[in-house]
Amino acid sequence: MQLAKSRIQCDLDFDRDGRQAGFLRAPNSTNSSGWGTVQIPIYVLKNGAGPTLLLTGGVHGDEYEGQIAIHKLSQSLKAEEICGRLIMIPAVNLPAATQHNGVRLSPIDGRDLNRCFPGNPAGTFCEMLAHFLDTNILPHVDVCVDMHTGGHSAEFAPCSVMHSIENPDLRRKTLAAAAAFGAPFNVIFSGVDEGATFTAAIERRQILCLGTEIGGWGRVSVEALRIGERGLRNLLCHLGMLGGTPQTIQKNGASGTRHMMVPDPSCYSFATGAGIFEPCNSAGELVQKDQPAGYLHFVEELDREPLEIRYQAPGLLWAAAGPGRVLRGDCVAVVMQDYEETPA
Repeated sequence: MQLAKSRIQCDLDFDRDGRQAGFLRAPNSTNSSGWGTVQIPIYVLKNGAGPTLLLTGGVHGDEYEGQIAIHKLSQSLKAEEICGRLIMIPAVNLPAATQHNGVRLSPIDGRDLNRCFPGNPAGTFCEMLAHFLDTNILPHVDVCVDMHTGGHSAEFAPCSVMHSIENPDLRRKTLAAAAAFGAPFNVIFSGVDEGATFTAAIERRQILCLGTEIGGWGRVSVEALRIGERGLRNLLCHLGMLGGTPQTIQKNGASGTRHMMVPDPSCYSFATGAGIFEPCNSAGELVQKDQPAGYLHFVEELDREPLEIRYQAPGLLWAAAGPGRVLRGDCVAVVMQDYEETPA
Protein backbone atom coordinates (compact mmCIF):
# COMPACT_ATOMS: atom_id res chain seq x y z
CA MET A 1 0.00 0.00 0.00
CA GLN A 2 1.46 3.37 -1.08
CA LEU A 3 1.22 5.78 1.84
CA ALA A 4 1.75 9.53 1.97
CA LYS A 5 5.10 11.04 2.87
CA SER A 6 5.24 11.97 6.54
CA ARG A 7 7.88 13.23 8.97
CA ILE A 8 6.60 10.69 11.51
CA GLN A 9 8.25 7.27 11.47
CA CYS A 10 6.75 3.91 12.39
CA ASP A 11 8.66 0.65 11.88
CA LEU A 12 5.76 -1.76 12.49
CA ASP A 13 4.66 -4.09 9.69
CA PHE A 14 0.88 -3.77 9.58
CA ASP A 15 0.59 -6.88 7.36
CA ARG A 16 2.49 -9.26 9.66
CA ASP A 17 0.61 -11.78 11.77
CA GLY A 18 1.17 -11.76 15.53
CA ARG A 19 1.53 -9.04 18.15
CA GLN A 20 3.73 -5.98 17.60
CA ALA A 21 4.41 -3.11 19.98
CA GLY A 22 6.33 -0.02 18.93
CA PHE A 23 6.24 3.75 18.59
CA LEU A 24 5.14 6.50 16.27
CA ARG A 25 8.24 8.73 16.34
CA ALA A 26 7.37 12.36 15.71
CA PRO A 27 10.29 14.82 15.44
CA ASN A 28 10.31 17.49 18.14
CA SER A 29 13.34 19.75 18.18
CA THR A 30 13.67 21.64 21.48
CA ASN A 31 16.21 23.88 23.19
CA SER A 32 17.65 20.89 25.04
CA SER A 33 17.17 18.17 22.39
CA GLY A 34 17.79 19.23 18.82
CA TRP A 35 17.09 15.75 17.40
CA GLY A 36 14.38 14.86 19.90
CA THR A 37 11.28 12.80 19.13
CA VAL A 38 7.90 12.27 20.73
CA GLN A 39 7.44 8.49 20.97
CA ILE A 40 3.77 7.51 20.91
CA PRO A 41 3.02 3.83 21.77
CA ILE A 42 1.16 1.82 19.15
CA TYR A 43 0.12 -1.84 19.17
CA VAL A 44 -0.86 -4.05 16.23
CA LEU A 45 -2.48 -7.48 16.64
CA LYS A 46 -3.13 -9.49 13.47
CA ASN A 47 -4.39 -13.00 12.88
CA GLY A 48 -5.35 -14.01 9.36
CA ALA A 49 -8.18 -12.49 7.38
CA GLY A 50 -10.83 -10.19 8.82
CA PRO A 51 -11.67 -6.54 9.36
CA THR A 52 -9.24 -3.94 10.67
CA LEU A 53 -10.37 -2.08 13.78
CA LEU A 54 -8.57 1.05 14.96
CA LEU A 55 -8.92 2.08 18.63
CA THR A 56 -7.72 5.53 19.67
CA GLY A 57 -7.71 7.28 23.03
CA GLY A 58 -6.10 10.39 24.41
CA VAL A 59 -6.69 12.64 21.41
CA HIS A 60 -7.35 15.03 24.28
CA GLY A 61 -4.88 14.41 27.08
CA ASP A 62 -7.29 15.01 29.98
CA GLU A 63 -9.74 12.33 28.86
CA TYR A 64 -8.64 9.23 30.70
CA GLU A 65 -11.12 6.36 30.47
CA GLY A 66 -10.36 5.64 26.81
CA GLN A 67 -6.63 5.69 27.45
CA ILE A 68 -6.98 3.14 30.25
CA ALA A 69 -9.47 0.90 28.42
CA ILE A 70 -7.36 0.66 25.26
CA HIS A 71 -4.10 0.24 27.18
CA LYS A 72 -5.58 -2.61 29.24
CA LEU A 73 -6.87 -4.30 26.09
CA SER A 74 -3.45 -3.97 24.43
CA GLN A 75 -1.89 -5.82 27.38
CA SER A 76 -4.51 -8.55 27.85
CA LEU A 77 -5.61 -9.53 24.34
CA LYS A 78 -3.54 -12.04 22.36
CA ALA A 79 -3.26 -12.01 18.57
CA GLU A 80 -4.35 -15.63 18.31
CA GLU A 81 -7.64 -14.75 20.04
CA ILE A 82 -8.84 -12.49 17.21
CA CYS A 83 -9.66 -12.78 13.51
CA GLY A 84 -8.43 -9.79 11.52
CA ARG A 85 -6.30 -6.85 12.60
CA LEU A 86 -6.50 -4.59 15.64
CA ILE A 87 -4.54 -1.31 15.79
CA MET A 88 -4.44 0.40 19.18
CA ILE A 89 -3.06 3.84 20.08
CA PRO A 90 -4.02 4.42 23.73
CA ALA A 91 -2.72 8.01 24.01
CA VAL A 92 -2.58 9.64 20.58
CA ASN A 93 -1.73 13.12 21.85
CA LEU A 94 0.92 11.79 24.23
CA PRO A 95 2.41 15.16 25.24
CA ALA A 96 -1.03 16.39 26.33
CA ALA A 97 -1.68 13.14 28.20
CA THR A 98 1.61 12.92 30.09
CA GLN A 99 2.76 16.52 30.63
CA HIS A 100 1.17 19.09 32.95
CA ASN A 101 -0.98 16.36 34.59
CA GLY A 102 -3.23 15.92 31.56
CA VAL A 103 -4.49 18.77 29.39
CA ARG A 104 -6.78 19.04 26.40
CA LEU A 105 -4.39 20.89 24.08
CA SER A 106 -0.89 19.83 23.06
CA PRO A 107 1.73 21.57 25.23
CA ILE A 108 4.07 21.54 22.22
CA ASP A 109 2.09 23.80 19.87
CA GLY A 110 -0.99 24.78 21.92
CA ARG A 111 -3.30 23.17 19.36
CA ASP A 112 -6.37 20.96 19.75
CA LEU A 113 -5.41 17.85 17.76
CA ASN A 114 -9.10 17.16 17.19
CA ARG A 115 -9.44 20.42 15.24
CA CYS A 116 -6.38 19.88 12.98
CA PHE A 117 -7.53 17.30 10.41
CA PRO A 118 -6.65 16.53 7.66
CA GLY A 119 -3.38 18.01 8.91
CA ASN A 120 -0.18 19.14 7.26
CA PRO A 121 3.08 17.12 7.07
CA ALA A 122 5.10 20.35 7.23
CA GLY A 123 2.98 21.94 9.97
CA THR A 124 3.07 22.11 13.75
CA PHE A 125 3.17 18.99 15.96
CA CYS A 126 -0.62 18.46 15.95
CA GLU A 127 -0.92 19.19 12.22
CA MET A 128 1.88 16.70 11.50
CA LEU A 129 0.29 14.05 13.70
CA ALA A 130 -3.17 14.60 12.18
CA HIS A 131 -1.70 14.20 8.69
CA PHE A 132 0.01 10.93 9.66
CA LEU A 133 -3.17 9.46 11.13
CA ASP A 134 -5.20 10.51 8.08
CA THR A 135 -2.77 9.31 5.41
CA ASN A 136 -0.75 6.48 6.99
CA ILE A 137 -3.12 4.84 9.49
CA LEU A 138 -6.64 5.28 8.11
CA PRO A 139 -5.93 3.61 4.72
CA HIS A 140 -5.54 0.33 6.63
CA VAL A 141 -8.79 0.70 8.58
CA ASP A 142 -12.37 -0.60 8.16
CA VAL A 143 -13.83 0.50 11.52
CA CYS A 144 -12.63 3.05 14.08
CA VAL A 145 -13.56 3.79 17.70
CA ASP A 146 -12.19 7.14 18.90
CA MET A 147 -12.72 7.28 22.67
CA HIS A 148 -13.43 10.63 24.35
CA THR A 149 -14.81 11.92 27.64
CA GLY A 150 -15.76 15.39 28.83
CA GLY A 151 -12.24 16.02 30.14
CA HIS A 152 -12.19 19.17 32.24
CA SER A 153 -14.87 20.72 30.01
CA ALA A 154 -17.96 18.73 30.93
CA GLU A 155 -19.54 15.62 32.35
CA PHE A 156 -21.43 13.45 29.85
CA ALA A 157 -24.16 10.92 30.29
CA PRO A 158 -22.08 7.87 29.20
CA CYS A 159 -22.62 7.22 25.53
CA SER A 160 -21.28 6.27 22.17
CA VAL A 161 -21.48 9.07 19.61
CA MET A 162 -21.73 9.36 15.85
CA HIS A 163 -22.44 12.00 13.26
CA SER A 164 -25.59 12.14 11.18
CA ILE A 165 -24.40 10.19 8.12
CA GLU A 166 -25.91 10.76 4.69
CA ASN A 167 -24.98 7.32 3.31
CA PRO A 168 -27.94 5.16 4.45
CA ASP A 169 -25.99 1.89 4.43
CA LEU A 170 -23.13 3.33 6.46
CA ARG A 171 -25.63 4.99 8.83
CA ARG A 172 -27.38 1.64 9.39
CA LYS A 173 -24.09 -0.14 10.05
CA THR A 174 -22.94 2.58 12.44
CA LEU A 175 -26.20 2.47 14.41
CA ALA A 176 -25.82 -1.33 14.64
CA ALA A 177 -22.22 -0.97 15.86
CA ALA A 178 -23.35 1.55 18.48
CA ALA A 179 -26.06 -0.83 19.69
CA ALA A 180 -23.47 -3.60 19.95
CA PHE A 181 -21.03 -1.35 21.85
CA GLY A 182 -23.74 -1.16 24.45
CA ALA A 183 -23.36 2.20 26.20
CA PRO A 184 -26.51 3.49 27.94
CA PHE A 185 -26.98 6.05 25.14
CA ASN A 186 -25.86 6.53 21.55
CA VAL A 187 -25.97 10.18 20.47
CA ILE A 188 -26.21 11.33 16.85
CA PHE A 189 -25.09 14.94 16.72
CA SER A 190 -23.52 17.79 14.80
CA GLY A 191 -21.12 19.75 16.98
CA VAL A 192 -20.11 23.39 17.05
CA ASP A 193 -16.97 22.81 14.93
CA GLU A 194 -16.87 19.30 13.46
CA GLY A 195 -15.25 19.68 10.03
CA ALA A 196 -11.64 19.38 11.23
CA THR A 197 -12.14 16.54 13.72
CA PHE A 198 -10.70 13.04 13.53
CA THR A 199 -14.23 11.69 13.08
CA ALA A 200 -14.75 13.94 10.05
CA ALA A 201 -11.47 12.69 8.54
CA ILE A 202 -12.55 9.08 9.07
CA GLU A 203 -15.98 9.67 7.55
CA ARG A 204 -14.48 11.35 4.49
CA ARG A 205 -12.93 7.95 3.74
CA GLN A 206 -16.33 6.22 4.21
CA ILE A 207 -14.94 4.29 7.19
CA LEU A 208 -17.39 3.26 9.91
CA CYS A 209 -16.64 5.55 12.85
CA LEU A 210 -17.92 5.43 16.41
CA GLY A 211 -16.86 7.76 19.20
CA THR A 212 -17.54 7.83 22.90
CA GLU A 213 -18.24 10.44 25.54
CA ILE A 214 -17.90 8.55 28.82
CA GLY A 215 -17.22 10.43 32.02
CA GLY A 216 -15.59 13.80 32.42
CA TRP A 217 -14.62 16.47 34.93
CA GLY A 218 -10.96 15.43 34.55
CA ARG A 219 -11.30 12.29 36.66
CA VAL A 220 -11.53 8.53 36.08
CA SER A 221 -15.10 7.26 36.53
CA VAL A 222 -15.42 3.64 37.66
CA GLU A 223 -18.72 3.18 35.82
CA ALA A 224 -17.60 4.97 32.64
CA LEU A 225 -14.45 2.83 32.49
CA ARG A 226 -16.55 -0.31 32.87
CA ILE A 227 -18.80 0.82 30.02
CA GLY A 228 -15.79 1.59 27.81
CA GLU A 229 -13.98 -1.69 28.47
CA ARG A 230 -17.12 -3.74 27.90
CA GLY A 231 -17.94 -1.75 24.79
CA LEU A 232 -14.61 -2.45 23.11
CA ARG A 233 -14.95 -6.21 23.61
CA ASN A 234 -18.61 -6.03 22.53
CA LEU A 235 -17.59 -4.38 19.27
CA LEU A 236 -14.89 -6.99 18.63
CA CYS A 237 -17.60 -9.63 19.01
CA HIS A 238 -19.99 -7.69 16.77
CA LEU A 239 -17.37 -7.50 14.01
CA GLY A 240 -16.64 -11.24 14.24
CA MET A 241 -13.10 -10.54 15.41
CA LEU A 242 -13.65 -12.15 18.82
CA GLY A 243 -15.87 -15.01 19.89
CA GLY A 244 -18.97 -14.43 21.94
CA THR A 245 -22.04 -12.21 21.91
CA PRO A 246 -22.20 -8.51 22.85
CA GLN A 247 -23.45 -7.95 26.40
CA THR A 248 -25.73 -4.90 26.31
CA ILE A 249 -27.86 -5.10 29.46
CA GLN A 250 -27.56 -1.77 31.28
CA LYS A 251 -26.88 -1.27 34.97
CA ASN A 252 -30.47 -0.02 35.45
CA GLY A 253 -31.84 -3.18 33.80
CA ALA A 254 -32.56 -1.66 30.35
CA SER A 255 -32.09 -4.19 27.58
CA GLY A 256 -29.86 -2.09 25.34
CA THR A 257 -28.71 1.28 24.09
CA ARG A 258 -31.13 4.20 23.77
CA HIS A 259 -30.52 6.09 20.53
CA MET A 260 -30.59 9.87 20.98
CA MET A 261 -29.83 12.95 18.90
CA VAL A 262 -28.81 16.58 19.23
CA PRO A 263 -30.87 17.87 16.30
CA ASP A 264 -30.07 21.59 16.18
CA PRO A 265 -28.24 24.50 17.87
CA SER A 266 -31.12 25.12 20.29
CA CYS A 267 -29.87 22.13 22.28
CA TYR A 268 -26.72 24.04 23.28
CA SER A 269 -26.58 26.58 26.12
CA PHE A 270 -23.69 29.03 26.48
CA ALA A 271 -22.41 31.29 29.23
CA THR A 272 -23.42 34.91 28.64
CA GLY A 273 -20.54 36.32 30.67
CA ALA A 274 -17.51 35.45 32.77
CA GLY A 275 -18.23 34.15 36.25
CA ILE A 276 -18.90 31.06 38.36
CA PHE A 277 -21.54 28.77 36.87
CA GLU A 278 -23.96 27.07 39.24
CA PRO A 279 -25.66 24.21 37.33
CA CYS A 280 -29.19 23.14 38.16
CA ASN A 281 -28.99 19.58 36.80
CA SER A 282 -26.65 16.62 36.44
CA ALA A 283 -25.97 14.72 33.22
CA GLY A 284 -28.79 12.32 32.34
CA GLU A 285 -31.59 14.30 34.02
CA LEU A 286 -34.80 15.27 32.21
CA VAL A 287 -35.06 19.02 31.56
CA GLN A 288 -37.62 21.31 29.92
CA LYS A 289 -37.41 24.27 27.57
CA ASP A 290 -37.12 27.60 29.46
CA GLN A 291 -36.22 25.76 32.68
CA PRO A 292 -33.10 27.26 34.35
CA ALA A 293 -29.93 25.47 33.26
CA GLY A 294 -27.99 27.35 35.90
CA TYR A 295 -26.91 30.68 37.30
CA LEU A 296 -23.84 32.76 36.56
CA HIS A 297 -22.43 34.34 39.74
CA PHE A 298 -20.14 37.39 39.92
CA VAL A 299 -18.54 37.09 43.35
CA GLU A 300 -15.97 39.81 42.62
CA GLU A 301 -18.67 42.49 42.15
CA LEU A 302 -20.64 44.12 44.96
CA ASP A 303 -24.36 43.26 45.00
CA ARG A 304 -24.53 42.12 41.38
CA GLU A 305 -27.40 39.70 40.88
CA PRO A 306 -26.64 36.33 39.22
CA LEU A 307 -27.62 35.81 35.58
CA GLU A 308 -30.04 32.99 34.81
CA ILE A 309 -29.25 30.78 31.80
CA ARG A 310 -32.18 28.77 30.46
CA TYR A 311 -32.48 25.65 28.34
CA GLN A 312 -33.67 26.42 24.83
CA ALA A 313 -34.91 22.88 24.15
CA PRO A 314 -36.39 19.98 26.17
CA GLY A 315 -34.82 16.55 26.60
CA LEU A 316 -32.23 14.72 28.68
CA LEU A 317 -29.14 16.62 29.76
CA TRP A 318 -26.32 15.07 27.72
CA ALA A 319 -23.40 17.30 28.74
CA ALA A 320 -23.25 19.25 31.99
CA ALA A 321 -20.68 21.99 32.58
CA GLY A 322 -17.42 20.82 34.12
CA PRO A 323 -15.47 23.83 35.41
CA GLY A 324 -17.02 26.20 37.93
CA ARG A 325 -15.34 29.26 36.42
CA VAL A 326 -16.52 29.94 32.87
CA LEU A 327 -16.02 32.61 30.24
CA ARG A 328 -18.53 34.23 27.89
CA GLY A 329 -19.24 31.76 25.09
CA ASP A 330 -18.34 28.61 27.03
CA CYS A 331 -20.80 25.77 26.52
CA VAL A 332 -22.49 24.99 29.86
CA ALA A 333 -25.14 22.44 28.81
CA VAL A 334 -26.17 20.24 25.87
CA VAL A 335 -29.58 18.56 25.67
CA MET A 336 -30.31 15.34 23.77
CA GLN A 337 -33.64 14.01 22.49
CA ASP A 338 -34.87 10.62 21.29
CA TYR A 339 -33.57 9.78 17.83
CA GLU A 340 -35.84 10.23 14.83
CA GLU A 341 -34.38 9.20 11.50
CA THR A 342 -34.77 11.83 8.79
CA PRO A 343 -36.28 10.36 5.60
CA ALA A 344 -33.78 10.12 2.73
